[in-house]
Amino acid sequence: MTRIALYSHDGLGLGHIRRSFVVARSLSTLSGGVDLLVLSGAREAASLPRPQRCDVVTLPGVVKTGSGRYAARELTGLSHREMVGLRGSVATATLRAFAPDLLVVDRHPGGLDGELLDSLMAVRGRARVVLGLRDVIDEPAAARREWREHRCSEVLDSAYDAVWVYGDPRVHDPTKHLEIPARLRSGVRFTGYLARGRDDRSAGHGPRTLLGLVGGGTDGERLALAFAVAARSHGRNADLVLGSQMPGEARRTVRAAAEAAPRLRVHDFVPDMTRLLDRARAVVSMGGYNTACEVLDRGLPALMVPRVRPRKEQLVRARALAPWSRITVLDPGELDADAVAAWVCGIDDDDVVHSGFGPDLDGLRRVREAAGELLGRGGVHVAV
Repeated sequence: MTRIALYSHDGLGLGHIRRSFVVARSLSTLSGGVDLLVLSGAREAASLPRPQRCDVVTLPGVVKTGSGRYAARELTGLSHREMVGLRGSVATATLRAFAPDLLVVDRHPGGLDGELLDSLMAVRGRARVVLGLRDVIDEPAAARREWREHRCSEVLDSAYDAVWVYGDPRVHDPTKHLEIPARLRSGVRFTGYLARGRDDRSAGHGPRTLLGLVGGGTDGERLALAFAVAARSHGRNADLVLGSQMPGEARRTVRAAAEAAPRLRVHDFVPDMTRLLDRARAVVSMGGYNTACEVLDRGLPALMVPRVRPRKEQLVRARALAPWSRITVLDPGELDADAVAAWVCGIDDDDVVHSGFGPDLDGLRRVREAAGELLGRGGVHVAV
């Protein structure tokens, strides 16, 4: 029985843990049977959809501060050093006991502020270790600076076997701006976006709706409020998901605005977005990776209002994907209810992206193939 562990970076939103579960679901179909264990500080992890034979170990949580640094979410009496040490100790003990055959690390080679360095030493010699990178890290100069600050190239060279980039280099190539060790350059694999086959699609019963998404919700109040106010004027059926991390006062403000829009339904948190996405005729969102994959897979028109602080990842992604899709990018400085309503009223349901034109969406199949190769399994790796 193969054992696979996935380390999911956390701090702002739920994008990392959702992406890790999508990868876990694909890996769960490897032939011969797989036990999967996901490590994350996202407290929502236990409530999110995950495959069979997949469990979660929750690390003490962190939050990203306004300066872009990390601090303890609940254990506020801990210093930064103590918090990183505690999380790292839990991760190391877990990985020693679980003894994975494959470890997939999300985003940071050394983990959050280096918390995974001891864990990498603990699994050395037994596990194959892979770094999974999303399509965009940040604008090039910032990505390069962060990579050097955390000595990512050195960690990769000493502890990793491969790098998977969950994107299409024709759209954006994050490795162009990063120092990849010579030993690993041939091991960098662009999988394509983790889009096609990421969920069990339903028939989308019920009326088609506009769907508003603001990620985890931490900084989503402006977009959620603009969506709610716009719903008063365009008069279409709409769903708005506030996210589990939206502050209480912001949540109350948005709900108060939504009371004047009778065809708008507001959801605090939806663990599995599949049903809402399958009914959507268009999406208004930020520019997160998972939402982009869902929009691309379904060929939906989308208005993206990307986050630009503390990093410009979403802005870079939205602008890069726009020529390949039905995505329209709205600068956050121009966001208001009128702009949202105008875009909604201009949606053309007959405007479609022709098959074969868009970016590569077969990342989940290629992740499974790449894992099979690292584990020494040739041929077809899908369990029937």
